[in-house]
Amino acid sequence: MARELRDGVWWLRCRGVNAYLLADDDGLTLVDTGTPFDAIRIEVAIREVGFGLDDVERILVTHYDVDHVGAVAKLSTDAPVYVGRDDAPLVTGKRRPSPTGVKGLTQFVTRPFIRTLATDRVRPVEDGQAIGGFTAHHTPGHTPGHTVFVHEGREAAFLGDAVIEHGGELRHTPWFMCDDVDRTRRSVREFEADAPEFAVAAMGHGTPFLEGGRDRLRDLVASM
Repeated sequence: MARELRDGVWWLRCRGVNAYLLADDDGLTLVDTGTPFDAIRIEVAIREVGFGLDDVERILVTHYDVDHVGAVAKLSTDAPVYVGRDDAPLVTGKRRPSPTGVKGLTQFVTRPFIRTLATDRVRPVEDGQAIGGFTAHHTPGHTPGHTVFVHEGREAAFLGDAVIEHGGELRHTPWFMCDDVDRTRRSVREFEADAPEFAVAAMGHGTPFLEGGRDRLRDLVASM
């Protein structure tokens, strides 16, 4: 259920989506939480790699979608949850998804399956913010608050749904999955221009790359 991608970085395969664990001197970080039906799967995976939920120092959410934030309120932890500022009100329930467009309608329909979190547990994230060993990169488009998290110490980038893997290649996220597909692709270009080197490219959908992640991102942007 948990596969180690490199020292201290694990891939957790959920129901049609990926979550990740990273351990360093700053503690254990969970990146994304899968669907509402993945809470037990995640808890078992954490135990498999030698930790418990009490060891989770923080949860990083790349964006508000049922398959990324779905299990966060079901996990037996009070760890703070970090999410892009523009998506944070959806996580706390202060704002409801608008049933406009394919993305908005999908979020609107799946909203009843997502438990909201208390406001004091949610930490809105700004572009460039340091969170433990991670740096947040605001990459709007898939959702307004979509955020990529890079951990330079582990040479890993957690890309959420800014891109996907398909057929062994890094590819653009399909238009129907995005709130604004043009903004998504512009965010990918901007991130590529600013991103540090990283080996692991850990996306939300598809098989993560263990090596050459930064080069694959560079190649994708060059093909645009």
